[in-house]
Amino acid sequence: MKKIVLITGASKGIGKALAEKMLNEKFYVIGTSRNGKIKGFENQDFYSLKLDLSNLSNIENAHKEIFNKFHRIDILINNAGIGPDLDTYIPQKESFNLTFDVNVTGTVFFTEPLIELIGENGIILNVSSKMGSLDVCELADSVAYRMSKSALNMYTKILKNRLRDKIKVASIHPGWVKTTIIESNLKNGRLTPEQSAGNIFEFLTNGFESGTFWNSENGTELLW
Repeated sequence: MKKIVLITGASKGIGKALAEKMLNEKFYVIGTSRNGKIKGFENQDFYSLKLDLSNLSNIENAHKEIFNKFHRIDILINNAGIGPDLDTYIPQKESFNLTFDVNVTGTVFFTEPLIELIGENGIILNVSSKMGSLDVCELADSVAYRMSKSALNMYTKILKNRLRDKIKVASIHPGWVKTTIIESNLKNGRLTPEQSAGNIFEFLTNGFESGTFWNSENGTELLW
């Protein structure tokens, strides 16, 4: 029986590369996007799901669809995220609120009901960033993005404590990846989405300790 992985934000970038990787590794993949349409996955083991993490009623509709069609999830990868204030210095209320709506509020309230579908030895992986680390913060940019990833890391720690001995939970830094989250990443990123997905897959399948904050780019543990 194939393991089922649910990947949010699977229409492009790291999420799409992860979906492709997991399909190649013989997983059944549920991939989400804001409009529910994902090109390039003509595969019987791929299910496209509409999910807008900024809209709580849309999250509820996604839950209904998931529970109607699936009896279990083995791995939940919370990959979807936004960074409208990346490379800016003064927080703006509208983009600040939207960042937290997606990266924190939406992610938390999408995850919570799905926990009952994740059996023992299941995994919840939160795609975070080393920009959310309190210990290594030396810059003053990207206020909302950094704070949202710090909050997501705290959620990882809370879930690790709550789900001890049942579900493994971790935060992961995917590396500096050539994605469209910000234009400069396409030029300056060190990794392709496929390289990042390969590193994340290696972490997922190598018996990590629950509660880990992992730098998948260099294979080391990050300070919180």
